[in-house]
Amino acid sequence: MNAPYEHGFMLSLLILAIGGMLWLFSPFIPALFLALLIAISTFTQYRKLKHKFSDAVAALIMTLSLTVILIMPLSYILLVSGLEISTLIQTINTNFDAEKTNKILHQTLSGLPLSESIRATLDTALSSNLDGLMANTKDFALSILKGIVSLSSYFVFFLIITIFSLYYFYIDGENIVKRLKYLSPLDNRLDGILFNQFANLAITLVGSVFIVALLQGVIFSIGVMWIGLPALFFGIAMALASFIPMLGGLIIWLPLTLYLYAQGQTADAMIILLFGAFFVGTIIDNIIRPIVIKKLSSKGQKNALNHTLITVLSTLAGIIQFGVLGLFIGPIIAAMAISIFDVYEIKYADSLDES
Repeated sequence: MNAPYEHGFMLSLLILAIGGMLWLFSPFIPALFLALLIAISTFTQYRKLKHKFSDAVAALIMTLSLTVILIMPLSYILLVSGLEISTLIQTINTNFDAEKTNKILHQTLSGLPLSESIRATLDTALSSNLDGLMANTKDFALSILKGIVSLSSYFVFFLIITIFSLYYFYIDGENIVKRLKYLSPLDNRLDGILFNQFANLAITLVGSVFIVALLQGVIFSIGVMWIGLPALFFGIAMALASFIPMLGGLIIWLPLTLYLYAQGQTADAMIILLFGAFFVGTIIDNIIRPIVIKKLSSKGQKNALNHTLITVLSTLAGIIQFGVLGLFIGPIIAAMAISIFDVYEIKYADSLDES
């Protein structure tokens, strides 16, 4: 057999094998991805334990510890948020009334401190476009909410697969990386860039996102509880929304503030504005988040998550495609795609036209 045909045949078999494996394991992708992120983020601690125990014992200690500290609380949040969001979806489907929504919006608009000309312009715009706007908003909200609740519906199965996978990622992780580097046709330097970028993204996402989400959820729930609203629901909503850079917290606290103010609850609106705009939006989002990311990111490592537009869009797309874990999967897929472009630029720098 001629070498060119042999090479093409082997490449076709490889593509079919990879495609078949992805299709076969597609039901487990969210659990496998979460286990992989956790394993990468905590692999340094696993290596330290290996100096004192065998590989299997060290992996078992890490898996059990993380199950109690991280995976079980996360699964509980998924379950609770799933139940809350399921109720919300049912409410939207059964109680959505365009006329009633129109009345609430006009009441809210009339209660805001706007000039008559601006209020008249907004009122006209709302009246002429409200039906289409509300229908599109409802469909988009339902697709996001259904994406979030999809993972919660089988969280016990998800939990078992995640714990099981995490244990074997610890034991076989280094061998898997070595095997991939050996099979890769790229230079070891370029392989190192890709693997280091993925590891850096995993550590940054898992660490910073959970820390920021926890802080924003707890802080906002305190403000909500202060004015007598359901703290658990709004706290979880704020924690999930905080995964979306820049826009996250805003989509929770701003509508709530405007509604409370328009209903004459000025003091309550100011409290939500304080906790939302100042504590969540300014202190945590703009001061604490960059500090946490800087601490977790490797020194001198270019972070592909700095592309804010791509990060926001990939986060929303990830939720629609993968459910709540799309908050991680979406940005990492987008960031790794950017990293591959960077590797391409390094590999073929001499042949690229810079004019």
